[in-house]
Amino acid sequence: MLSVSIGTVLWSSIAFIIVVFILAKMAWKPILASIRERENSIDDALKSAEKARKDLANLQSSNEELLKEARGERDAMLKDARSTKDKIIAEAKEKAEAEYGKILSSAKEDIRTEKLAAITELKKQVADLSIHIAEKVIRQELSADQKQKDLMNIRHY
Repeated sequence: MLSVSIGTVLWSSIAFIIVVFILAKMAWKPILASIRERENSIDDALKSAEKARKDLANLQSSNEELLKEARGERDAMLKDARSTKDKIIAEAKEKAEAEYGKILSSAKEDIRTEKLAAITELKKQVADLSIHIAEKVIRQELSADQKQKDLMNIRHY
C-alpha cells in the first residue's frame, strides 16, 4: 500500500511553493499580460463587430432612404411626364379644333360664295331667256302690218 511520509509531504510542499514562486516571478506576469491582451483584443473585436453592425444598419437605413427618394423622384418624373403628355394632347386637340373651325368656316364661306355666284348666274340666264322669249313674241306679234297699225292706234287713245 501506499503510505504517506511527512518528509515527502514537506519536501513536496517546499518544491511546490518554489515552483509557484518562480512561476509568479517569471511566468505569471507574462501569462496574465497575454490573457489581458487577449481579453482586450476580444473586447476590441466585439466592439468593432458591434460598430460594424451599427454601421451596416445605418447603411441599410440610408440605402432605404435613398431608395425611397429615388422612387419619389421617379414618381414625380412620371407624374410630370403624364401631365406634359396630357397638356400636349390638349394643345393638339385645341389646335385641331381651331383648324377644323377655320376649315369649316372657310368651306361655308366658299359654299355661300358659290351659291351666290350660281344664283346670280341663274338670274342672268333667266333674264337673258326672258328677254329672248319676249323678243321672239314681240317679233311674231309685230310681224304682220295690220297688227303694227292696231298697236299704234291703241297708243293714241
